[in-house]
Amino acid sequence: MLKTYREEMIIRSRDCDSEGTLRPSTLLAALQDVADVHARLLGCGREVLIEQNLVWVLSRSEVHMERYPQKDEHIYLTTFPMVNRRWFFPRYFLVEDESGRTIGKAATLWLLLDIHTRHMAPPDAAARCIPDNSDLTPPLGLPGNVLALPGAQETVLSRWPVYSDIDVNQHVNNARYADWACDALGFSTMREYCLKTMCIQYAAEIRPGQEISLHAAQSEGRYRVAGYHEGKMHFEIGGELMPRQR
Repeated sequence: MLKTYREEMIIRSRDCDSEGTLRPSTLLAALQDVADVHARLLGCGREVLIEQNLVWVLSRSEVHMERYPQKDEHIYLTTFPMVNRRWFFPRYFLVEDESGRTIGKAATLWLLLDIHTRHMAPPDAAARCIPDNSDLTPPLGLPGNVLALPGAQETVLSRWPVYSDIDVNQHVNNARYADWACDALGFSTMREYCLKTMCIQYAAEIRPGQEISLHAAQSEGRYRVAGYHEGKMHFEIGGELMPRQR
C-alpha cells in the first residue's frame, strides 16, 4: 500500500488574497485534494464509495501555519492516514517550502456519510484500505475544540450559501468555511493578520437555501466564528491570529 502521498503545488494568483498570500480556504481545498487522490490510490476513493452510496466528509480539522506561502512559491503537501478510531478516520498533513522546511501541519478527522440518509455510515467500506502507519509520527494530536472567547464582543451577520459554495456532496464545502470566517472577521483585520491556527468543527452540514447566522468575535489575538441555522450550530472555526509579514 502507498503509505503516504506527496504532491507539489505552485501558488498562483488565483490562490491568493489581496496581499498576495495563499488564502486559508485554498490551503484547505488543496489538503482535501491530496487526501482525495491518496484515498483513490488506496482503493477507497469517491468513485468506489459512491457505488455503495457513501462519501467521505470531514468532521474536524486543525491547521497550524508558521507562515503562508506567497504567489509563485512552490510548496509540497504530504499526507497519510491512520487506522480508524471507531467511525472516525484520522488523516495528517505536512506543508513544506522549497527548502524542505515545514511551514504548516494539519490533523483531520473524516467519516463516511450515507448520501441517501445523510447520516454517518459504518467504517467498514474504507477501514480495510487504510495502511498500517504506526511507524509514522503524526505532526499534531487529534483535532482539538474551538476555544470560547468569554466577554468578547460578537458581530452577527446573515449569510446564505451561494452556488460556488456547494460541492459534489451537495453541501457547503469544508474549505469555504475559512472564507466565511475571513469575511466575517472583516477586511481591516484580514489586511493586518493571517489565521495562524484554525480549529474547525463541522457539526452539521449546510445545504442550499439555509440561512446562516454568523457570530464572529476577536480577543487578545484569538478569533472565533460560528454558524447557526434556526438556533442550531452547524460549524465553528477559531484559533490564533498572527501579524502579516511585510
